[in-house]
Amino acid sequence: MTHASQDSSSPQPDQAPPRLGVLLPGMGAVASTFVAGVLAVNKGLGQPVGSMTQLGHIRLGKRTEDRSPKIRDFASLVPIDSLVFGGWDIFGGDLLEACETAGVLEQPLLDQLADDLRAIRPMPGAFDPNFVRRLNGTEIKSGSRRELAEALREDIRNFKAEHGLERCVMINCASTEAFLEVSEAHQSLEAFEAALDRDDQEAIGPTMLYAYAALMEDVPYANGTPSLAADIPALLELADQRQVPVAGKDFKTGQTLLKTVLAPMFKARCLGVQGWFSTNILGNRDGEVLDEPSSFKSKEMTKLGVLDTILQPDLYPDLYGDLYHKVRINYYPPRGDDKEGWDNIDFYGWLGYPMQIKVDLLCRDSILAAPIVLDLALFLELAQRHGKKGIQEWLSFYWKSPMTAPTVYAEHDLFIQLTKLKNNLRHMVGEDLITHLGTEYYEDDFEG
Repeated sequence: MTHASQDSSSPQPDQAPPRLGVLLPGMGAVASTFVAGVLAVNKGLGQPVGSMTQLGHIRLGKRTEDRSPKIRDFASLVPIDSLVFGGWDIFGGDLLEACETAGVLEQPLLDQLADDLRAIRPMPGAFDPNFVRRLNGTEIKSGSRRELAEALREDIRNFKAEHGLERCVMINCASTEAFLEVSEAHQSLEAFEAALDRDDQEAIGPTMLYAYAALMEDVPYANGTPSLAADIPALLELADQRQVPVAGKDFKTGQTLLKTVLAPMFKARCLGVQGWFSTNILGNRDGEVLDEPSSFKSKEMTKLGVLDTILQPDLYPDLYGDLYHKVRINYYPPRGDDKEGWDNIDFYGWLGYPMQIKVDLLCRDSILAAPIVLDLALFLELAQRHGKKGIQEWLSFYWKSPMTAPTVYAEHDLFIQLTKLKNNLRHMVGEDLITHLGTEYYEDDFEG
């Protein structure tokens, strides 16, 4: 497929494609909840709560102009009844079985969606037990790293041909892989291609294969896990070369979402923080995978980076220089997808007097993640339509560990992220950016 800016037959910036394919590596709890949820909304069986693209508004111009259209209309996003779903999973079956195994959505709702869910069958997945040690699938592709990459590319081409699609996006919803350091094989596209050809099974994990296949097929890619993927220099080079947008990583859903709300409050009010202890209990496949230390380390890295970036202890050593931050995840099967995140925050105020905040968040992980998948799919298509390529930092709002250019740190403050997202939307559509300066409302009062 040719890039939008080079192909006059592709949708123009103000024209969404008639249909959009959404490809999902890992069609487990998050992906099945997302797909079933979209089907339910399209049948009038529920509301897309949590989705900015569906329920959010964007202010245009001055507050006195009273212009706040829905984002989906303002940006001419693909309607969600035009989405076509596909993907890969190592456990086989159809999406109804996946929903029932995950146990997120209630059976009466699934019964009303059963025919549509049965019609969606994941393709066999690329998998390596050395990267996800707690899972043993049955529907797994075989072959060298190069052969797996080419098989995934063929899957993408076949999916587009079968459904008559010009555009697809890929959102990775697979399990977290073992922590992997960036190595020589990741430093350039040439080195990465050589690693594929020599079947380097230590340097290239399955998540990278999906990202590579997507980019080679001009499919925008987003990584919903902390696994190393499109954020390596080699694949960023490929994204730039093929002019394809990428985003990631690790969906920001529960505990970290709250941190990106609470931490800016402490810094804004110059309140000190001595310690922040976070623990989680969760079941389901995600909890089982994260019970493996190597996979937990990948998740820990994305969770730990938030506070330092927001609180900036180098600028505020008296307030945050000695902050003790601990994160724990505990596998607890009885909870299933119902995750509990508990935080204890020791902070202090005027004259150093100590105080505490305790947060007990009981949430449904896939229910919070599903609308993120929807928003990312629609926003990535929009980005490609507008000729954007490489890292889409304006989508940092959705990530625990936002990808950025090498020269800048990630912005984790949720409210700054939201401003960045909406200003990027305004910029793409040709509206004035909003600075929130507000002086224009008062200047006339002092004239004369």
